[in-house]
Amino acid sequence: MDTEYLNSAELYYREAFARNIGLLTQQEQEKLRASKVAIVGMGGVGGAHLFNLVRLGVGKLNIADADSFELANIQRQYGAFIDTLGKNKAEVMEKIALSINPHLEINSFKEKISPENIEEFLSGVEILIDGVDFFSIEERRFIFKEARRRGIYTITAGPLGFGSALIIFGPEGMGFDEYFDINDGMSYLEKIVAFGVGLAPAAFHLKYINLNYMDMELKKGPSSVIACSLCGVLASIEVLNILLRRKRPKVAPFYLQFDPYQRKLKEGYLFLGNRNPLQKVKRWYLLKKLRKRWNI
Repeated sequence: MDTEYLNSAELYYREAFARNIGLLTQQEQEKLRASKVAIVGMGGVGGAHLFNLVRLGVGKLNIADADSFELANIQRQYGAFIDTLGKNKAEVMEKIALSINPHLEINSFKEKISPENIEEFLSGVEILIDGVDFFSIEERRFIFKEARRRGIYTITAGPLGFGSALIIFGPEGMGFDEYFDINDGMSYLEKIVAFGVGLAPAAFHLKYINLNYMDMELKKGPSSVIACSLCGVLASIEVLNILLRRKRPKVAPFYLQFDPYQRKLKEGYLFLGNRNPLQKVKRWYLLKKLRKRWNI
């Protein structure tokens, strides 16, 4: 490749992202280039978010993950290769992102997001995308609260079997704890169940997923690259809508679920969020089932 493209950010960007034009206007592409998005978590879902946004031409990114790649990540995580095992996920993903766009402005945080670094992580950010591990409920609650306090839209797209669920939290609408009906007085299991049930009101995946392989002690469960890839697609579309102001985002308690395996799509409005009477029944039933299984 001609070195002039590598040496000139303008030439590189114009040529590298030229095929976006026609779906985006040149002005919209430049808006993406000037925009800053944060992604917390660089695993299966977070990696999908990162690759999609970098290839769309988002020009500024903050990413964070304190974990390192391990062999169990190979089947779904974008940065997991033989030569990256044991290496920090944020560090690996930063290098891969820069190999796509060497002029990308990217900051990687190789530690958990906490009260000590949240200000730096969210500085100048227009949208936060949730790639936090399903079981890390307190980290997720903290980050969502801080983003909302700063008026930042937060997108969560969770992998569910072979499908995905999408919920957007914004300066208006329900907050994270309000929508999921979570509070400090609940047990860890109650919080996890509330999050899982609220994330997937339609619960398409429960018809074929085997919950016997969900391990609360080891904090792991079934997940596929198909679902992670789909999460990246759904979140990226909403990033476009919000940054380019093409459509007004539908914030919680609106939700979207898509399961290509079941060939089912559901867009709904969950009245009262997880305080909806039907949601309370689902939570009660799932809690009873899990407590019996694990003798809790």
